[in-house]
Amino acid sequence: MKYIETLREGERVNEIFLCKHKQAAVTKNGKPYENVILQDKTGTLDAKIWEPDSQGIDDFARLDYINVTGDITSFQGALQLNIKRVRKAQPGEFEPSDYLPVSSRDIDEMYGELKGIIGTVENPYLKLLLSRFFLEDAEMEKRFKFHSAAKTVHHGFVGGLLEHTLGVTKLCEAFCVQYPLLNRDLLLTAAMLHDIGKLEELSVFPENDYTDDGQLLGHIMIGAEWVGEKIRSIPDFPKKLSSELKHCILAHHGELEYGSPKKPALMEAVALSFADNVDAKMETLKEAFATVPEGSTEWLGYNRLMESNIRQTSR
Repeated sequence: MKYIETLREGERVNEIFLCKHKQAAVTKNGKPYENVILQDKTGTLDAKIWEPDSQGIDDFARLDYINVTGDITSFQGALQLNIKRVRKAQPGEFEPSDYLPVSSRDIDEMYGELKGIIGTVENPYLKLLLSRFFLEDAEMEKRFKFHSAAKTVHHGFVGGLLEHTLGVTKLCEAFCVQYPLLNRDLLLTAAMLHDIGKLEELSVFPENDYTDDGQLLGHIMIGAEWVGEKIRSIPDFPKKLSSELKHCILAHHGELEYGSPKKPALMEAVALSFADNVDAKMETLKEAFATVPEGSTEWLGYNRLMESNIRQTSR
């Protein structure tokens, strides 16, 4: 099998991929075509079917495994597949585990690192709360290790939620060294729990799409409610500490227009919002550059999260 990350411009492809997305569209001239996003464990690939009614283009749907034949081209610095032929793959032709994008880091190692940080939390109430989420529930651990952090924008892969959570937590650790006024236990607890609601906001792979609660409530509200529920199970958990922790979660997107129900009012909430933003944007750039030919300094076009045209640095 030839994986997406190894594809290069000018290649002819004849491989099986997971159809992550399929959408009918129309060109400026009124000609129908189809936008398709293909996926394997190394990433995703934008694809186009310019003649969807032609012979050799069989019917298929989103989340089908499909055998595609086509040519790799480049558009705005990113690779794209022009599909010439496509058919649904049959059971036995593919191994599903080859089609789930997975963190490049060792998942068990990252979880061990997160547990190590929990061990440094001194506040007994916060430590017990973290234990309820990450140490005492084997099913919860399994879900957290497998889940993504996003549908498309950043960390949209198996282990993505864990990788993002650990990245944000480590940035917050660094903030605590630089700014000793920060309440380390509160900030690290908020960092480890800030995106816990994504376990309910997004469905599991291979779908990895918004659930009904994800659409109606969003991960910030889901997470704050979930944390509040766990807090109520801990006798004598300080009310003020509970409110401060939930505030950090509610404010971690930083601005009302970015989906935060509250703007940061605590130093720890400010630090968390910046750490979350930094980790998300660095990963967004990393993923954007992953399919760009080595050494290329071509501009990639406007990136929605960065709100800017982007390119790689010259080497």
